Amino acid sequence: MDADPAGYFGSESTRIQHYVDLLLSRGIDWGLIGPREGERIWERHILNSVALAPLIPEGATVVDVGSGAGLPGIPLALLRPDLSVTLVESMARRSVFLRGAVEELELGTRVSVARVRAEEHHGRYDRVVSRAVAAVPRLLDWCVPLCAQGGRVVALKGSSVREDLAQAGDEVRKWKLHTEVHQLEVPVSGEVSWALEAWRR
Repeated sequence: MDADPAGYFGSESTRIQHYVDLLLSRGIDWGLIGPREGERIWERHILNSVALAPLIPEGATVVDVGSGAGLPGIPLALLRPDLSVTLVESMARRSVFLRGAVEELELGTRVSVARVRAEEHHGRYDRVVSRAVAAVPRLLDWCVPLCAQGGRVVALKGSSVREDLAQAGDEVRKWKLHTEVHQLEVPVSGEVSWALEAWRR
């Protein structure tokens, strides 16, 4: 990538670079991301995460299910200071990393961490986001109950998302969902990503 990816985050460019530094140090040391991920950290993780931003309305409450190292929740929170973001992560090491990152990035007024399994979390949100968490049937069972009235699930998926969705007919019927697949342009890199959007009829 020729362009400066941190610059895409405007006034938050210093903080997004700090977050990337955390991923490349503590994130790798703690096994949250693979050691080879560093070469494509911006394209594969950071910018891919914020490709979701156009699908999230102004001022929305957002929950990141299975947040892991904070993806996509932390990049979205830095790009979109209008959002209120909850990072849901059940694993102890990951939740410790997330709390440390939120503190170091001084995001505590608009980003919180909940160490809990998604199916045991009782919050309700305008948008339920996820990235590389689970197959579509299980993902819908975890995410749909977290939607507030009028809320939507917005999940980053791979290029086989339509085939994956076809395996989730039972869940789509059970929750009475409308679904839409979006092809997204990844900022700066111009690469392509996909998202599944689902909401109750």
